[in-house]
Amino acid sequence: MVETAQSGPLRVVSGWWRSATYGCLVILSIGIATGMSGFEQFKAQIQHLQGQLKSTAQVKYIAVLSDDNHAPAMLVTMTLQDDALQVQRLNTMIEGREESMQLWALSEGDPARSLGVLESKGKTLRLPATERDFASATSLAISVEDKGGITQAKGPRLPYLFKGSVVQKAL
Repeated sequence: MVETAQSGPLRVVSGWWRSATYGCLVILSIGIATGMSGFEQFKAQIQHLQGQLKSTAQVKYIAVLSDDNHAPAMLVTMTLQDDALQVQRLNTMIEGREESMQLWALSEGDPARSLGVLESKGKTLRLPATERDFASATSLAISVEDKGGITQAKGPRLPYLFKGSVVQKAL
């Protein structure tokens, strides 16, 4: 052992401890870098999922229109992103060549408001509409009218072919 006059015996640190210390610092640096990278990837994933959620259609209004036997005939939905109604036929009924089905919004004490004519014979179709069209509607109904539909002032032909309540979903 080497001694100095002022400090006493001089201790020598073995090289093994120094190597272990450097190794731990390298491992710690790699762990911190990996953790930060994982956190950044996590943030990017959250932003991606938030973008997908915004672009996914969220149904705000829905109505199942039934016939006299309470069999579902039409499904009508409106999403927040679109200014349109999605109308899906649930049965096989098709109007005649000289007839059209017309969709009506019904409210307590107000005259029926036309939402459009179902001109497509396909299973689904879109009708332009705004949320304001549904503001006071409590139910929707479909009447059979002359080809091309009728004006709102004339009013629908009764009885309605299909009718159902409008449900506003909680978001």
